[in-house]
Amino acid sequence: MTLASIDAIEGVKRPRIAIEAVTPTVDGGRFPVKTIVGRDLVVEADVFADGHEVLKADVLWRPLGGEWRRSPMAYVINDRWRGILTPDAIGRHEFVVEAWWDDFGTFRRDLTKKREAGLDVRLETDEGLLLLEGIAAQAPADAARTLADFILAARAADVPTRVAELLSPEAHAAAVAADPRAFASRSEIFGVEVERVQAEFASWYELFPRSESGDPTKHGAFRDVVKRLPMIRDMGFDVLYFPPIHPIGTSNRKGPNNTLTPGPTDVGSPYAIGSPEGGHDALHPELGSIEDFRALVQAAKEHGLEIALDFAIQCSPDHPWLKEHPGWFKWRPDGSMKYAENPPKKYQDIVNVDFYGPDAVPGLWIGLRDVVLFWASEGVKTFRVDNPHTKPFPFWEWMIAEVKAKHPDAIFLSEAFTRPKVMYRLAKVGYSQSYTYFTWRNTKHEMAEYLTELTTTAPKDFFRPHFFVNTPDINPYFLQTSGRPGFLIRAALATTLSGLWGMYNGFEICESAPLPGKEEYLDSEKYEIRIRNWNQPGNIISEITRLNRIRKQNPALQTHLGVTFYNCFDDQILLYGKSRPKADGTGVEDMILTFVSLDPHGEKHAAYEIPLWEFGLPDDGTVAVEDLMRGNRFTLTGKSQWIYVNPAEMPFHVWRLTNLPGASA
Repeated sequence: MTLASIDAIEGVKRPRIAIEAVTPTVDGGRFPVKTIVGRDLVVEADVFADGHEVLKADVLWRPLGGEWRRSPMAYVINDRWRGILTPDAIGRHEFVVEAWWDDFGTFRRDLTKKREAGLDVRLETDEGLLLLEGIAAQAPADAARTLADFILAARAADVPTRVAELLSPEAHAAAVAADPRAFASRSEIFGVEVERVQAEFASWYELFPRSESGDPTKHGAFRDVVKRLPMIRDMGFDVLYFPPIHPIGTSNRKGPNNTLTPGPTDVGSPYAIGSPEGGHDALHPELGSIEDFRALVQAAKEHGLEIALDFAIQCSPDHPWLKEHPGWFKWRPDGSMKYAENPPKKYQDIVNVDFYGPDAVPGLWIGLRDVVLFWASEGVKTFRVDNPHTKPFPFWEWMIAEVKAKHPDAIFLSEAFTRPKVMYRLAKVGYSQSYTYFTWRNTKHEMAEYLTELTTTAPKDFFRPHFFVNTPDINPYFLQTSGRPGFLIRAALATTLSGLWGMYNGFEICESAPLPGKEEYLDSEKYEIRIRNWNQPGNIISEITRLNRIRKQNPALQTHLGVTFYNCFDDQILLYGKSRPKADGTGVEDMILTFVSLDPHGEKHAAYEIPLWEFGLPDDGTVAVEDLMRGNRFTLTGKSQWIYVNPAEMPFHVWRLTNLPGASA
């Protein structure tokens, strides 16, 4: 056998059908796409072959190790095909696009054309029956019998009857059931991470348990947090997040306002994890016992809340690991340890682990994984991870996969305020959610540009933005000078632009006193116990409660995806909508239209365009409007309208638009 004949034989085995440009994928399939259980995932691909034969394509999907399921793909335009898969369980899935020659479909197409042209198709009917015989020969027994009966009856008929039978729906159905899928080709396999709804839609409330005693001289405990659960629930939150709740070291303990001169009663920073009482899998003794923690988790569950914990990979110099596993840390030439720093910031009360130290692999990696697994076994399935961008990507990819193998409902939130590509990589390797630049996007252009990036470019398939309005580390400059209207502005933006939003307690009472010249809180709770009066005048609890209720009642607000920005002719009024499509796919069921004035100090009047076209209405059409914050209803006629926003009252509007009853779209 010659070399040329060997090459030809190999060439014949190559796919005859091209399957290209499959979407959605992440980095060509290196990482999984993210979706939510029960949601349709639209898959598209370019599918084409030589010649003019009719092609068919399916999208196949399965949970890892499971059985393949099929969903047909439909031709769209220009060799582009589209199909839908709908995963009904959480966990890692995979999908593939398969395409093949539809031999009988090609025959039916050509027979129809010849019949319509008035040609003699006697021979074509014989060819069609022979084709069906070939299909039947490869078919399972039941399908083969159905085809055999059909062929026998058709052969006994006259030519016109044969043609009618060969073009009948019954013949088509029988051929589809037995189709051998000639020249079948498959794309490569792509991953899909299917997560529970809370990975994309949740409202987070952050507090320090030690501040819940009601007495600034008394350390709070888990039982004190239980008393606060009804209030947090009633505001509409569903995740209660704690900074670290572990023992705190005494070496280089921080005093009030991050000073290095603590008094004997100063509580220190909870991020200085570890003392002789234990490390990451232990509880601060003044918070309570593990039984107290379990009681809190159960009580939270009964109030419709889940507990989220902070996973901070750093240690106080007093952490037991320094003695038990010195090879997990870097030591300086003089035998001392270098405390953590992010110049010019210094963190004298903590030291960092060395992920690639002499004894770190696999010991440190396993030890950190087991910390997360321990808390997961205690009923905690949501983890906010501190500064993950300063730890290795391979560690996160491995660790998150290990945890999800045992707890597929686990959710990881990345607290990474860093470069965009680093934040996106963390999402790719496994993080369900991420903090974002939302905190520093204040102008109309900045906000629209950022949301457009998140919802229309590559990150839409793997990155879920979590819009925290403040954190213990970040007292935004905007809030320091904007007063109560500024807090309402940021709450409105966060709750209506993203399915995920969060606030650190104190936001609801417009707490904003800064350290002079810094984006930090004066008398920060990171270093001391803070007692607050939640009912103080000027609080925005009722507005937050209403916004959370609106989110839960309107599916369009339960994701960051699907936002569209519309024309409002004032540089400080942001106008955007999120639509809910009709079940039959013929148009818009309703739309949440939000106006937010970005100026907390002055009244605004502006012309804007009501998006009638989204409802299929002409420029002089009419829509029904429900003001979801104020509770009133009215109609608007005509595309050109006028809006008034008064920050002293409420610096935003949230409307629900619907077609008038009986109106045609």
